[in-house]
Amino acid sequence: MSAPVPPPAPGPVPLLPDGGSSTLADGEWHRMHPLTPLLKGGLVLIIVAGLIVSNMRDRVIGWLVGIFAPEEAVGDMPDGDPVDWVLANNLAFVALLGVLVVLIVVIVIFWVIWRFHQFRITGSHVEVRKGIVFRSQRRAPLDRVQGVNLTRPFIARLIGLAKVEVVGAGTDANVELEYLATAKAESVRADILRLASGARSARLAAAGTAPAATAAPGSMRQQFASSVNSGVTDLIAGVDLADVAPESVVKIPTGRLVGSHVINAIVWLVFFGLMFLAVMATVVISSLADGEVLRGAVVLGIGLGVGIPLVIAAVGIAWAQISRSLRYSIAPTENGIRLTFGLLTTVTETLPPGRIFAVEVVQPLLWRPFGWWSVRINRMSGKSASAQQSSTAQQFNIVLPVGKRADVERVLGLVLPDAPASVIPLIWEHGVLGPVAGDPYRTTARRAWWTHPFSWKRQGYAVSDFALMLRRGVLWRKLAVFPLARMQGIAVNQGPIARAQRVGGAQVHSVTGPVSGRLSGLERDDTMRLVDEVAQAAVTAASRDTSHRWAESAG
Repeated sequence: MSAPVPPPAPGPVPLLPDGGSSTLADGEWHRMHPLTPLLKGGLVLIIVAGLIVSNMRDRVIGWLVGIFAPEEAVGDMPDGDPVDWVLANNLAFVALLGVLVVLIVVIVIFWVIWRFHQFRITGSHVEVRKGIVFRSQRRAPLDRVQGVNLTRPFIARLIGLAKVEVVGAGTDANVELEYLATAKAESVRADILRLASGARSARLAAAGTAPAATAAPGSMRQQFASSVNSGVTDLIAGVDLADVAPESVVKIPTGRLVGSHVINAIVWLVFFGLMFLAVMATVVISSLADGEVLRGAVVLGIGLGVGIPLVIAAVGIAWAQISRSLRYSIAPTENGIRLTFGLLTTVTETLPPGRIFAVEVVQPLLWRPFGWWSVRINRMSGKSASAQQSSTAQQFNIVLPVGKRADVERVLGLVLPDAPASVIPLIWEHGVLGPVAGDPYRTTARRAWWTHPFSWKRQGYAVSDFALMLRRGVLWRKLAVFPLARMQGIAVNQGPIARAQRVGGAQVHSVTGPVSGRLSGLERDDTMRLVDEVAQAAVTAASRDTSHRWAESAG
């Protein structure tokens, strides 16, 4: 076994033999794209200013004329279009001069903001600094990088720009590079992942494997035209980045994707609709029985006024979920798993090896006739607890929106690449589809069936040298896999009722995410055995796990 290669030291990346740098990870400060201030709020500012001007033209024009030609601004402006008044009084030059001054001021402000917004990538961290009066500086250590996202909002895609988000380990630890030309963003993402992998920068650069930063055309006009042309082309053709395998390992038909979300929406609509109708019917019938027809009609009208917007909101939410899942793809790369999704706003995330803390396979009841499943994960998002509740943040935790068994097996092969063959039956036959004959899972005690009256025979756990597996649910089948090398801890608990029944519960501690690690109603001996087995196996698994520096010892 070859000796591990030490992590790259901070500092500039060596140059290629011809003297030119092949990467932006050179330790020097670089600026964002010149249009960054416009996309980060300037566009909204211009729209708001346009609305103000369109609704207050007479006052704006009168104010400008009063500044540049006070002798003409005498008396009230006559009725009619103020633009006609400006032209009739030969003040077009003054008005254009005022607009030009405002435009120059806005451009200067944007230029200053862009000038002070810089980033650099060294051998140890990614750093961003910005601000004029109130300066801020954020840094993400490369050995703590949990993923790199490349987001392209619709407007940014049109002009060929993208945002790179370095996902850190900790609350509010993400570092955003917004915005860069798409080609440069891809190069920056590859640089960050390459350095986070532990690979030696000099060796890779000399070998020519580091992605070369695309040289910008000579003039700003040519650079802008090239970005727009690339953006429109990508918008039509879809995402096709160079570091991805030619084909996604999973193809989701549009009909299946739409159908899965529609089924979920119908379930919630029926549930809340029945509750709403029951309340409304009780109130209306009660009013009619008391002879208060008018009150019953008013209540019915209010109910319709509330119910219709709820239906519209449900349809809007379903469409938002569908549009975010369109153009889904998942593919292996040399730096981990690459996920892409989104119809208008395209998000591309690269998950390096060793950054997935839990995996769960889920099948809702109404998906069962179609044989559909979804796969979600726990991963560090680097966002605050409130930000993690957003729909976009939750989308990052879904690695398979909906798929057949073959799709699930392919995705599990990507997210759990080091799972031994002996664990596969525990995950699928006994776990996802189980229980079956010879069930190796330790399940809920018979005397504690009342805690899970429908699923007590199914709920249980199994431990292997690789992972802890939790099986739950009958209506909603769930199988959670917690790799032992990245488990945060495990705790057992026993309340007074459980103590009287000689049963206990367990809680697997993982990073915040949709995958839960809670079990209850287990035999007391099984809970203690669970802690002992996990403690011993986790130490062994963590000692031999090197996935967090996946290229450190590469030859």
